[in-house]
Amino acid sequence: MNSYSEGKIQAFQKKNENRARFLIKCPDQPGIVAAVSKFLYEHNANIVASDQFTMNPEGGEFFIRIEFECPDLKEQVSKLETRFVPIAEKFNMEWKIMYVRDIKNMAIFVSNEPHCLLELLWEWQSGDLMANIALVISNHETAREMVESLGIPFYYIPANKDIRHQVEVKQKQLLEQYEVDLIVLARYMQILTPEFVGHFENRIINIHHSFLPAFIGAKPYERAYQRGVKMIGATSHYVTNDLDEGPIIEQNIGRVDHRDNGEDMKKIGQSIERSVLARAVKWHLEDRIIVYKNKTIVF
Repeated sequence: MNSYSEGKIQAFQKKNENRARFLIKCPDQPGIVAAVSKFLYEHNANIVASDQFTMNPEGGEFFIRIEFECPDLKEQVSKLETRFVPIAEKFNMEWKIMYVRDIKNMAIFVSNEPHCLLELLWEWQSGDLMANIALVISNHETAREMVESLGIPFYYIPANKDIRHQVEVKQKQLLEQYEVDLIVLARYMQILTPEFVGHFENRIINIHHSFLPAFIGAKPYERAYQRGVKMIGATSHYVTNDLDEGPIIEQNIGRVDHRDNGEDMKKIGQSIERSVLARAVKWHLEDRIIVYKNKTIVF
């Protein structure tokens, strides 16, 4: 981490040392919001933001994200988490409290096209992407200079389908060494094994260069051109073992016409890819996403 980014992170942590976020999902029923609000009130916490959603109000699923301030939060962590358990059990909740001061460690995987990586680095340098970019892993040397110039460790690990398991052993060792919380595939053009994906469930974010579910798999721009589409897009999603079919976090589109060939579409699409991936990563870092089956609730 360079001193510029380290300074921004330290200032962010100081500002948010008493702030936390509740993420809750459970069967919908009366009294959930009242119970959580009362719990926070009893612990002298002030709610600063609250968003909720009920999927199918008649017997459906309830989701809520609450951001709150609590004096001397660091000393109260254990007490808060222990005392909330009876409430969680009463409402059959899946829940977690995320402490804003705990900056997430992020690894970026990239291949030979650096545009999405560059966007993440720009956002990180500006302080708009609040994470510690712990390392970058690539199966090409293309991005080494731009990454190392920012003081970020860069690891070149050649990869292909024939040595996939050996490669992932090395990658896992590095991810454990750097205590990585989130993996971002910034146009990393390798398929991950089920074992790797399962180990990092809902912690791997990918960018796919089409508006899913259209053009799943390889060469979507070429296929879009052949199909004569009038709009192309990009999709950021969590990685599952179904190729390009994981829970979608963010999407966007751009218009094209008959004058645009495959290369034109690729150039237009790369701009969309950059912004879509950056937004998805920010929302994950800000604890705005709850995964439900193969969907996401994004607050």
